[in-house]
Amino acid sequence: MTTMIGQIPKRIEKKEYLLLEDTTLEIEENLKPTDEINGFKVRQGFYEINGASALPNGVNFTIISYSATSCELLLFHRKAGTPYARIPFLSKYRVGNVYSMFVFGLKADEFEYAYSIDGPWDPAKGLLFHKENYLLDPYAKAVTGQSEWGRKLSDDSFYKARVVHNNFQWKVPAKKVANLRDCIIYEMHVRGFTKHESSKVKHPGTFDAIREKIPYLLELGINAIELMPVFEFDETRNMRTINGRTLLDYWGYNPVCFFAPNTSYASDVEYNREGKELKTLIQDLHEKGIKVILDVVFNHTAEGNEDGPFFSFKGIDNNIYYMLTPDGNYYNFSGCGNTLNCNHPVVRDMILNCLRYWKINYHIDGFRFDLASILGRSEDASPMSKPPLLESLAYDPILYGTDLIAEAWDAGGLYQVGSFPSWNRWAEWNGKYRDDLRCFLKGDEGFAYAAAMRILGSLDLYPREKRGDSASVNFLTCHDGFTLYDLYSYNEKHNEDNGWNNTDGSNDNRSWNCGEEGETQNPEIKHLRFRLIKNACAVLMCSRGTPMFLAGDEFGNTQYGNNNPYCQDNEISWLNWNFLTQNREIFDFFKFMIHFRHRHSILREDTLPSKAGFPFLSLHGTIPWKSDYRDDTRMIGILFAGREESGEEDFLYLGINAYWESMEIVLPKLPDVFCWISVLDTSRGEASIIREEEWLGENRYIMHPRSVCIFQGKLFKK
Repeated sequence: MTTMIGQIPKRIEKKEYLLLEDTTLEIEENLKPTDEINGFKVRQGFYEINGASALPNGVNFTIISYSATSCELLLFHRKAGTPYARIPFLSKYRVGNVYSMFVFGLKADEFEYAYSIDGPWDPAKGLLFHKENYLLDPYAKAVTGQSEWGRKLSDDSFYKARVVHNNFQWKVPAKKVANLRDCIIYEMHVRGFTKHESSKVKHPGTFDAIREKIPYLLELGINAIELMPVFEFDETRNMRTINGRTLLDYWGYNPVCFFAPNTSYASDVEYNREGKELKTLIQDLHEKGIKVILDVVFNHTAEGNEDGPFFSFKGIDNNIYYMLTPDGNYYNFSGCGNTLNCNHPVVRDMILNCLRYWKINYHIDGFRFDLASILGRSEDASPMSKPPLLESLAYDPILYGTDLIAEAWDAGGLYQVGSFPSWNRWAEWNGKYRDDLRCFLKGDEGFAYAAAMRILGSLDLYPREKRGDSASVNFLTCHDGFTLYDLYSYNEKHNEDNGWNNTDGSNDNRSWNCGEEGETQNPEIKHLRFRLIKNACAVLMCSRGTPMFLAGDEFGNTQYGNNNPYCQDNEISWLNWNFLTQNREIFDFFKFMIHFRHRHSILREDTLPSKAGFPFLSLHGTIPWKSDYRDDTRMIGILFAGREESGEEDFLYLGINAYWESMEIVLPKLPDVFCWISVLDTSRGEASIIREEEWLGENRYIMHPRSVCIFQGKLFKK
C-alpha cells in the first residue's frame, strides 16, 4: 500500500509495528492485556519509549535501572501523599535493564506517578537502593510536588510525575529566526525580568509576562533571548533568612528534572502541564523573528552530595548517573555537591533525548550549556579529547541547525575557551573577550592588542577554517558577575547580603568605580559612568562574533554591587523598570547601536570585497595602517570595509580612546568619491548619537578622553 508523505493510513495491515510518542495509529486490535496485577490489566510495554506516554486505551511506563532487583509503579491521586495503587513490574516485563509496562484504563488527567525501586545498599560501591523511597521518573515531562514558588516541600512530601498531553497547535511563524552570527542575545531570568512592580505586567515573574514585553524587545532590536534555567528546579535548597530577607536558589541552577518546565513560572496552574504557557511564549517570539535559547544544566542535579536529598537519580542508578570517587563519594566539579556522569552511555542517551524533546516539542532554537567542560569529562573525571556526548550532540540529525553554546569551563579548574571540542559545530561564551575588553576599556596597560583580537572575532582562539564565523559569543556582562552599570560603579564586590561574609563571588571583576564606590551625587562621575557604559555597548556591537548582554544593562539596572546574586529573589536581582525612564539616555544608545549592527553586515561577516581594495578588517593606531600596539597603547582603530549585496560600499571606522587625555587620530583615506562622516562620539553625553551628517575635513578627528567614536564612509556631496 502506498501512502502520501504526511498522511496517516486508515488501517495498518501489518500486525507488528513500532510505536512512537503521540502516535495516532489505530492500535486497539493489536494491544490486549496479558496479565492482571492488583486489579489493573497490564501487558509488556514498549521499551523504546522512555518515561510515561499516553497511548490509546492506557499509559505506557518505561524506566531503566542496571542494578535494581525489582521495580514498582506507584499511582497517586492528584496531590495525594499515599499511593492508591502499587503495580510491580513482572520479571518478564524486564528486558535487559529496561522495565516497561502498559497499564490499561489509565487516563493521563487522573493520576500522578512515581517509582519504588529495590536493590543493594552498598554506599562504598555507589549503590543506594531503598525500596521505601519514592523516586521521580528521570524522563518525567511534568513534575508536581513543589509547584508554588518559594514553598519548600514538607517532610512528608515528594516529587511526582504527570503524563502530559502534547497537543499544542503550533503555527508556522511569519518570520525566520536569524543565524547565530546575526543574533543579538539578551540573557534574562524569567522571574527577575518582570517581578518588580515597575514592570507593570499582569502576571509578574512568569512566561506570560515576557509575552507582554515582546514589543519592548522589538523596539530595542533584540532577535534572540537566552532564558536562564527553566527546567524544574528546587529554589528552596539552602533556603535561609539573612538581614530579614528569605534567600533562595533563585537563579535555577539546581535541576530536579531535565524534561519538565518549571511549574512556578506559569501564571496559572497547568494540570498535566505540557508547558502550554511556555510554548505560547515561544510561538509568539518566533512570530516576531526572535530566537529562543535555553540555558541548560547537565553538569549536576539538586540531589547534592552525600548529605543531599534523595528523590530520583540516586535511587535509580547512583553509580551510573553521578561521577563517584573510588570510595563512593561524589566528585564536585560543579561546585554544587555532585557531578553528572555525562559520558556514561545511559546518561549520554538521556541528555541527547532531552535536547531532542525540547527541540521537537518546544521548538527551541538553541542551548547554552552551563559549565560545559564537565560534559567532556570521563567517568574517572579526567578530560577527554573527543568526548562522546559532545560529538553526539554535534552530529545529531534532529539537533542540526540548533545552536550549541558552551560555557567552556567548570568549577574544577578546567578552562577550555578556544579549545573546547567543537567539531566545527559548537560556539563558546568567550570569557577572554570579557576579561580583555574590561581591562582595556578602563585604561589598563598591556591590553590593546588582545582587545583588538577580541573585536576582530578572536581569530587567535577561533580560526575560521576550524571554527567558522559563529564560534565566539562575545559578552562583557552576564548573570554571573556585575551588571554593566555596576562594572563602572564598584571596585569591589558587595555580597554581604548573601550571608557568606562577602567570601562568595569572583574577586576578579576588572571593574572601576570612576572615583567613588557605589551610588554618587557627583555629576562628573555620573557622566563618566554613562560614557563608559556607552563605550562598552558600542564596542560590543561592533565586534565580530555574536554579542550578548544581560537584561537591564540597556537601561542601567543595578544589583548594588552584588556580583553573585544567585540567592536574591528580591530588588537586588529583579529588573527595576523605573531605570528605563531615569536612564533613557542609555536605552536610546543601546537601541541605536543594536539597529546599527543589524544594518551593517560588515560588522558581522565578510561581505563582498570592497572595490577600494581594502581588506575586510584592518587595525590602525592614531595614524592609518600603523598598529604597533605597545604596553602603553590605549588607542585602537579598526576599519571594516566591504560591499552589501546591493553593491553599496560600506566603510566603517571604530575608534577607541581608553586614555585619560585627548588624542588626534587620522582616519584612512577613502576613494575620492567618499568622505568620512561622524556617526557617534560618546564624549558628547546626551548628544553621543550624531543625528546630522558631520563631514570630516582632512580625515582628522580629536578623540576626547575615554571615548568611542564611529565614522562611516559616505559618497561625497558637493
